[in-house]
Amino acid sequence: MTSVSAPVVPVVPETPTPQPAAATPYQRLGGEQGVRALVDHFYDLMELEPRYADLRAMHPTHSAETRDKLFWFLSGWLGGPDLYSPRFGHPRLRMRHFPYAIGTKERDDWMACMVQTLDEVEMDADLRRQLHEAFAGTADWMRNKAEQGNMPAGNVVHA
Repeated sequence: MTSVSAPVVPVVPETPTPQPAAATPYQRLGGEQGVRALVDHFYDLMELEPRYADLRAMHPTHSAETRDKLFWFLSGWLGGPDLYSPRFGHPRLRMRHFPYAIGTKERDDWMACMVQTLDEVEMDADLRRQLHEAFAGTADWMRNKAEQGNMPAGNVVHA
């Protein structure tokens, strides 16, 4: 006598199992602590490195509030909690920077300080590359000073 087995039918749930969402840059950087470390390292370099003296001179004398504003902005921009908008409204980065004449040199100084920060703060290489690209695009968009042969993409505020 031969026995006949019932066919094996895989059990498939009616709804697919949710897959974990990809980690945001905020999470990959280490959350609040990682973003704060990035911001503090950036401003520490600006205050300590002589090559960033011109960049530092564009900022308020005391950097605690400036550090907090960048931390609050980056938290949301990197995919973490939106800490900036409830305090100040839409970031409107370019508009908020109109009082400062930002040309190629200022953009390049800011980027040099941020690139040094990205190189010195611990993070994975892919995140470092992504942040570098994002910061470079934003820094270029912030230019608002007319320059011979190198005009900014948006409104010129400083002739």
